Amino acid sequence: MRSHPLMQLTLVKIRDLLREKEALFWVFVFPLLLAVALGIAFRGQEASPVPVGVVAGPGAEALADALRGSDRLIVREFAGEDDAGDALRRGRVAIVVLPGDPPTYWYDPTRQESAYARLATDEAVQRGAGRVDPVHPEAREMTETGSRYIDFLLPGLIGMNLMGTGMWGVGYGIVEYRTKGILKRLAATPMRRGHFLLAQILGRLVFVIAEVAVLLGFGRLAFGVPMRGSYALFVAIAVLGGMAFAGIGLSTAARTKTVEGAAGLIQLVQLPMWILSGIFFSTSRFPEAMQPVVKVLPLTALLDALRGVMLDGAGLAQVAGPLAITAAWGAMAFALALAGFRWR
Repeated sequence: MRSHPLMQLTLVKIRDLLREKEALFWVFVFPLLLAVALGIAFRGQEASPVPVGVVAGPGAEALADALRGSDRLIVREFAGEDDAGDALRRGRVAIVVLPGDPPTYWYDPTRQESAYARLATDEAVQRGAGRVDPVHPEAREMTETGSRYIDFLLPGLIGMNLMGTGMWGVGYGIVEYRTKGILKRLAATPMRRGHFLLAQILGRLVFVIAEVAVLLGFGRLAFGVPMRGSYALFVAIAVLGGMAFAGIGLSTAARTKTVEGAAGLIQLVQLPMWILSGIFFSTSRFPEAMQPVVKVLPLTALLDALRGVMLDGAGLAQVAGPLAITAAWGAMAFALALAGFRWR
C-alpha cells in the first residue's frame, strides 16, 4: 500500500504543507488568537451602563435627576439640540431626551443599544414621575456553560478554519503548481488524474483532526466550553466538512491559470458564507425569505451539525440533514473538479 500512487501523492501533499510555515500559522495559531480575542471581548459580564443625553431647557434638571436614579444609565447634558444630535449620530450617546410635557425620546431604533436605552430611559422617567410597579417578578439568571458567546463561537471558528484551509490549501496550491509548470510535468507520468486530485484532499485531512483537537482543547481549558455530544461524532463531522471544502477548493482550481485568479475566485466563494453562514452570529438574524438560501450553504450545514453535537448533545440522526447537505456539496464539487480539471 505504501508504494501505491495515491499514497505517494498524499505523502507529497503532506510534506508540501509541512514546509509551509505560514500555512501552519493560519491552520493552528490564527484561530486560537481569534478565539482569545473574541472570547475576552464578549465574555460573560453584566451589561454596562449606556450614555443618555439630556438637552437643556425647562424641566431638564428634573429629567436628569430621574435618569441618574437608574444604574443602567449615564447622564450627559447638552446645551442644545445640535450638540445632542451630533453626539447621537456619532454614537457618543445612545438616546437623547428632549424636555417637555411629555418629554421626547430621540434615538435610532435600528441600533440595539439605542433600543435598550429607550426602555431603560422610559423606566427611569416613569419612576421619577411616581410610577409604582403593580407586579414584582423574581429574576432567574442563566449562568451555565453552553449559553455563552464563546460556546457559540468556537464551532464557528472550527468551521471557518476548515473552509479556509481546505480551499486555500488545496485550490491555491494546485494553481501554484500549474503556474510553475509542475502540473505539466506530472501530466507526462502514468499517474491518474483522480489519484492526484484525491491525494490533495487526503493530504489536507491529515491536519483536520489535529486542528480540531487543538481548538477543542483550548476552548475547554481556557473558557470551559462544553462537549455535550460525542467527540467521535464531532470529529467525524469535521472530517466530512474538511473533505467537502477541499473538494470545493479543487473545483475552483480545475481550470484557473493564475494565482491572482485563484485568490479572487476563492474569496468570491467564501465571502457569502463568511457573512451568511453564522460564524459569528446566528443565521436567524436574516429575513425569513433568505433562510432557504442560507440553510443550503455548505458552511451553514456544517456549523449546524457541529453546534448540534457540541451544544445540544445531538446524535447522528439529529444532524443527518445538515450532513447530507455538506456531503452533497463535497461530492458535487469533486465530480466537477474531476470532469473539468486541466493540467495546463
